[in-house]
Order: sequence, then C-alpha cells, then structure tokens
Amino acid sequence: MRFVLRRAGFFLVTLWAAVTLNFFLPRMMPGNPALAMMAKFHGKINGQALTALEINFGVNTRQSLPAQYVHYLGNTLTGNWGTSLFYYPESVSKVVSSGIFWTLGLFGLTTILAFILGTLTGAIAAWRRDGAMDSIVTPTLVITSAIPYFWVGMMFILIFGLQLGWFPYEGGFNITDTPAFNPGYVADVFQHAVLPGLALLITTIGTWTLTMRNNMVTTIAEDYVKMARAKGLPGRRIMLDYAARNAVLPNLTGFAMSLGFVVSGAILIEDVFNYPGVGYMLLQAVQNEDYPLMQALFLLITVAVLVAILLADIATAVFDPRTRSAR
Repeated sequence: MRFVLRRAGFFLVTLWAAVTLNFFLPRMMPGNPALAMMAKFHGKINGQALTALEINFGVNTRQSLPAQYVHYLGNTLTGNWGTSLFYYPESVSKVVSSGIFWTLGLFGLTTILAFILGTLTGAIAAWRRDGAMDSIVTPTLVITSAIPYFWVGMMFILIFGLQLGWFPYEGGFNITDTPAFNPGYVADVFQHAVLPGLALLITTIGTWTLTMRNNMVTTIAEDYVKMARAKGLPGRRIMLDYAARNAVLPNLTGFAMSLGFVVSGAILIEDVFNYPGVGYMLLQAVQNEDYPLMQALFLLITVAVLVAILLADIATAVFDPRTRSAR
C-alpha cells in the first residue's frame, strides 16, 4: 500500500508540473489565436468580439497571468478547453472526442497485438536457440522494425491500394456511409484500417521480439530455471511460468509508455492515409496555429503516458514483489 501511495504522489506532482508547463508554453509562443481568427475576417471585427474570442480561446490578455492560470486549472478539471480555431465554432472537447476513438481503435489494438505477438515470438526464439524462429524470423522482424512506418504505409498504398485495389487507402470510412453500428459500416471501417494497421504492426513487432528474446536468454540461465528443469517439469510450463513470466517484466514499462503514446496517434501514418485520428488532428492544429486544440492534445498525451506508467509500476510490483521492497 505504501508503494502505491508513493507512486500516486509522484504521479500527482508530475501531473501538476505537466499541466503548469502546458499552460505557459502556448503563452510563450508568438501569435494569438484570436488575432488569427480575426485575419479570417480580414480584420473586420470590433473590440468586444475580439475580447470574446480571446476568452473562448483561453488567452484573455486583459487578465493577470495568475488569474488566467486559476481559470485554466478550473477549465482543465471540467474538460472545458475552449473553442478550436481550425474547427471553429466546435469546442475542443467535441473535436478531441471525435478523433480519439479512431486512434484508440486502430493504434491501440495494433500496439497490443504487436506486443503480444512480438513477446511470444521472442520467447519461443530464445527457448529454441539457433532454430528457425531464432535464425530467420527474429532477424527479419528486426530488419522490418528499422524501416520507417510511413514509408511502409506509402508502399502499401501504391501496391494494395492503387495497383491491386484490394483495400481503400484514404479516410476512416466511405464518405457516403452513414455512421451506424451495423455489419456494413463496421466492415467498411475495418477495410480502411487494414493498411495503416499492418504498416504499424510490421514496423513495431520486431522491437518487442528482440527485447523479449534478449531478456529470455538471460532468464533461462538463472538458477530457478535450471532447478525447474532438474525437477522434470514440462518444457512448456518452464518456458511460460518460469522464464517468460520473469523476462517480460522489464518490458512492461515500455509497453505502458507505448500505450500512453497511442493517444497521440501515429502522426505520419494518419497523415499518409488521411485517417481521422488524433495524430492527424494534432498535425492540423500545429499547421493552423490552433493553440487551444494543441494545448488539449498535449495535455491528453501527457496524462495518458503518466497513467500508463503508473499502472505499469503497480503491475510490476504485483508480479514481482522484490520491486516493492527495492522501492
């Protein structure tokens, strides 16, 4: 319990620092979202309207900085992140909620699948040293992990999208479809997710395979594994319960951080495929100086990574009691 409280305290302090930094960074950047919106109307807007825009965008320069900070904290706690400049007059909360599910559905599942398949492949490759899995599959996956995933995505578009026409390669669904939970719409969404999902899977699975293999090689040499073999336990049980269970622990934090960064999406992949996720949304926000949307997305990414790391620390402490005493 003390360990959990310590980690929770560290989480809260880090979260406060991230929220504070997220407040000051946009205000240190040149420009003003309200003035940028004014430019769209060629400056034909009165002072009262400009003040209203500044309040909507959270940059009310007529307030003192401490007052803005208190107001910002209150809005952050209630999820009121202002109005998006690029998607005006939509609120930032509505814009983010419209893209987060696309990102979590595609890249969340892809990250989990890459971790599971890579971990199993690495465990088998280490258990059967110098076998086909270790000599052929592992080096191949490591090579593919060094290839930029956006380049793989462009090759998929060229081959499977343009030349063969097997899969759609733009957007999350056909624009003529009406979003609804029915077999036709679900199948259409799945078809649009195949190419970007495969591009990410192929280029990320090798990292988990290599790290798990190296961890397994070290774990297999431990005394408790040798003792399990001396007792005559089945090889599968030794591999899973004794070797793999302990070898996977160092990867939990990395996996948690990967899940945290899922919220940011794969920006280049979403841009290549015009996928309507948070990554594509973040790129649009940066290009169009949409400060309220950028601020909300940066904060969302930070919180997701912190929560993922906290859960990974707790999971590590549950699976390996030695970490509780060490900390």
